[in-house]
Amino acid sequence: MFILSKIFLTLTNPGVLVLLILIVGALLLWIRPRAGKWLLTITILFLMFISILPVGNIMVATLEDRFPVVKSIDTPVDGIIVLGGSVDQYLTQRRQQIVLNNGAERMTSFVALAKEFPEAKLVFTGGSGRLDQTHKEAETVKRFFTLMGIPESRMIYEDQSRNTFENGVFTHRLIKPKPSQRWILITSARHMPRAIGVFRNLDWELLPYPVDYFTKGFKDEGLHFNLINGLKSLHSGTREWLGLFIYRILGRTNEFFPGPHKN
Repeated sequence: MFILSKIFLTLTNPGVLVLLILIVGALLLWIRPRAGKWLLTITILFLMFISILPVGNIMVATLEDRFPVVKSIDTPVDGIIVLGGSVDQYLTQRRQQIVLNNGAERMTSFVALAKEFPEAKLVFTGGSGRLDQTHKEAETVKRFFTLMGIPESRMIYEDQSRNTFENGVFTHRLIKPKPSQRWILITSARHMPRAIGVFRNLDWELLPYPVDYFTKGFKDEGLHFNLINGLKSLHSGTREWLGLFIYRILGRTNEFFPGPHKN
C-alpha cells in the first residue's frame, strides 16, 4: 500500500502529468498531426489558466483557513506533538549537515512551545516517507533539538511511521494518552485537516497549532502570472485534497474535511 501510494502521488503530480501530455502531444505530431496539435493547444491553454488564475492557491487556502491561527494557549498543556516532514534527508546525508525544507516552521514552533511549556511532554513522530528506509528523519531531528537546547530527557521519538496515518497510529500506541490530557499538534496548516482527522479517528482530540502557511488566505487571492507558483500550489492542493478523499474512503478518518469541532 505504501509503495502504491508513492506511485499514485507521483502520477497525480500536475507537473508530471503536464510533461507526460506534452511528450504524447509531440509524438502525435509525427503520427496524427491534427490530434497532436489539439492536445498541445489544450495543454498550453491549461498552463496559461493556472499561471493567471489562483486555482492552486484557492485549493491550498481553503485547507489553511480550516483551523484558525493560534495566538495564545492556556495552561495546562500535557504534551506537544510535531509531525515529521521538515528535514531534507537527501541533502542532510549528502552534505553531512542538518538541512531543513520549507516545513521548517514546524520545528521552530515546536522549540518555541517546548520552552513556553517546560513541563509538557515532547513528541516527534516521523520515520521516513521515502522508499529507502535506511535513514530516519527522527535521527536528524534529535540532533537538531539538542542543538536548540531541548534536553533529550524531555523528548519521545516515534521513528517508524512513513505517512500521516502511521504518525497517528504509532504515536497513539506509544503515548497511550488519557482522555483528560491536553495535547498540542503542530503541522503545516494545509496538512492540519488530514492530520487532525487521523488522530480524531483514534479518539484523541488535540489542539491544532497550524504553521508553515503557503497562501495569504482565501479572501486575498487574486490574479497573477506565475507558472512555477501555479504548478507548485496546484500540486500541494491536489495532494492534500486527494489525501483527504483517500483517507476517508479507507476509513483512516471519520469525516471528509475535519474542522475545529468534532462533527
